[in-house]
Amino acid sequence: MQNITITFPDKTTRSYPVGVTPMEIAESIGERLAIATVAAKVDDDLVDATYSIQKDAQVNIVTGDTPEGHNVLLHSTAHLMAQAVKELFPNAKVTIGPAIENRFYYDFDIDGTFSDEDLQKIEDKMRELAKNNYPVSRKELTRDEAIKLFQDMDESYKVEIIKDIEADEKLTAYQQDDFIDLCRGPHVPSTGKIKHFKILESSGAYWRGDENNKMLQRIYGTSFGSKKALKEYLHFLEEAKKRDHRKLGKELKIFTFDEEVGPGLPLWLPNGTVIIEELEKLAKEIERKAGYTQVRTPHLTKGKLYEKSGHLDHYKDSMYPAMDVDGTEYYVKPMNCPHHHKIYDSSKRSYRDLPVRLSEYGTCYRYEKSGQLFGLMRVRSMQMNDAHIYCRPDQFKEEFLAVCNLYFIYFEIFGIDKYEMRLSLHDADGLGKKYVNEPKLWIETEKIVKEALSEGKFDYVEVPGEAAFYGPKIDVQVWSAIGKEFTLATNQVDFAIPNKFGLKYTTEEGTEETPICIHRAPLSTHERMIGFLIEHYGGDFPLWLAPVQVAILAVSEKANEYAKEVYNKLFDSEIRVNLDDRPDKIGAKIRQAEVDKINVMIIVGEKEKDTDTISVRRRFSGDLGTMKLDELIVQLHEEIKQRRNTNRKEE
Repeated sequence: MQNITITFPDKTTRSYPVGVTPMEIAESIGERLAIATVAAKVDDDLVDATYSIQKDAQVNIVTGDTPEGHNVLLHSTAHLMAQAVKELFPNAKVTIGPAIENRFYYDFDIDGTFSDEDLQKIEDKMRELAKNNYPVSRKELTRDEAIKLFQDMDESYKVEIIKDIEADEKLTAYQQDDFIDLCRGPHVPSTGKIKHFKILESSGAYWRGDENNKMLQRIYGTSFGSKKALKEYLHFLEEAKKRDHRKLGKELKIFTFDEEVGPGLPLWLPNGTVIIEELEKLAKEIERKAGYTQVRTPHLTKGKLYEKSGHLDHYKDSMYPAMDVDGTEYYVKPMNCPHHHKIYDSSKRSYRDLPVRLSEYGTCYRYEKSGQLFGLMRVRSMQMNDAHIYCRPDQFKEEFLAVCNLYFIYFEIFGIDKYEMRLSLHDADGLGKKYVNEPKLWIETEKIVKEALSEGKFDYVEVPGEAAFYGPKIDVQVWSAIGKEFTLATNQVDFAIPNKFGLKYTTEEGTEETPICIHRAPLSTHERMIGFLIEHYGGDFPLWLAPVQVAILAVSEKANEYAKEVYNKLFDSEIRVNLDDRPDKIGAKIRQAEVDKINVMIIVGEKEKDTDTISVRRRFSGDLGTMKLDELIVQLHEEIKQRRNTNRKEE
């Protein structure tokens, strides 16, 4: 029998017969590896562990503990869940079941909803199916064969999906026992490979995300290659649940929503307003030092402005409908860009005037579908930490990198240790539809952005097809203290819109040129930023950002007058302070201050009154003893001025 040579990642080689599978290779190397194998990389392709290798190849065995293998496990577990649902609810219709970060979901059309009891039954059935160790096989189908297969199974959603696929495209399906589903794969070789999983929750979801379509029932689950990894992830979910910004935002009286106001339109309570103002103060300080000037623009404008900018062509679905004012269409603004272009154009500009950096803290409005709204993370009214930089081509790299470096200032202030920059690029197929039709400018601009990032020694990953319609952009992903991912900031390059607005500057030679525009929002929207910070800090804000910085707790009514004197002095020192002079015991007052996550507690009784001192207690540090009030005020002012990250016990 003819043999082939298999090369492994460490460059070692072995000889195997033609047709050997990755699973057989894993078994030849060792039993433990074979048990953990879920797929393989053959040359550059991720394939099933049962794939038949016909020629010399580089092979990397993929286990469930690797990122690629974990994704295979997640997708395979989604199929296992769908199989369990079909066995328990034969009339259920399956739709889609993708793997997402550390989880998977599957949408089903059923009568009613899934109860907690149903979810437990589904998980139990999944364990039974996994133990049966059904082989998982891959089948290739033509489009017509796939349509007939799923029509015969009365799976109308699958038929709808298939009919949207090109007629000559080859399709694949995966089968385990009598369950079969359309899928690109790869999948685990058998259901017995799926051992460590958990059904998490269920919710409603519109078919294809369209609120005009039927509401389906979505089940979320997770799966890992080891019991330890599953346990760690479930612990992470518990921590995330405790830190959920919707839960803490309500408990800490930061924001609220009201149906009579409208979904996705947050109302900022006094505590939330403090946080917004502190963030604005921080950003304005940094931007003033970086040469930005502040501007303000109206909340609505004529539709012709958005026709000129291209937003009506590319962004209209995310805008609120037009309103008729004296026969003219007006829109509430979804972004500040066109208004800033008009401000730039209000004066004649010379090459000496550039760069021009315009910053605004205005409110924008975007129509997000109701099913996509999520606390502060996805809203319809948002306050933008927005700016536009107009510069010459020779200034572009310096300005672009200065924006990128802003991120690191904020990372240090907020204690963000993990981040990733994603360079979103255009897709040539989208030119003229999703993107402005300037292929040469796209290529040139993306090239110069990559050069700038390389010169600035920034690590980044490329994401094709996610650019803004007018140019490439950097999206900054950050991870909170417990490892939850957020999209925090954006830095976009605009090579198209300034020309549409006729923006010019006079060159040194006396000719007119169009500036390059950089759109940037390093603190995202205030809504998303505060949602992130609530979860990042778990509500335990550092002193400079805390809505209430100090709570004064009177031990008894006899100390109330002295407590009021302490309060007045702190208040006059511009420290945010509350006075608790209720007739409760001091233990109850301390517990309430802990629940309210107040950073500093000042306890005053008759002893403190007699000695003109205060007793100080700090969250996570406990009792710090007695001191003079003036001494504490100096300490607090210094901590606030430096914006120290003191929401945890200091080392």
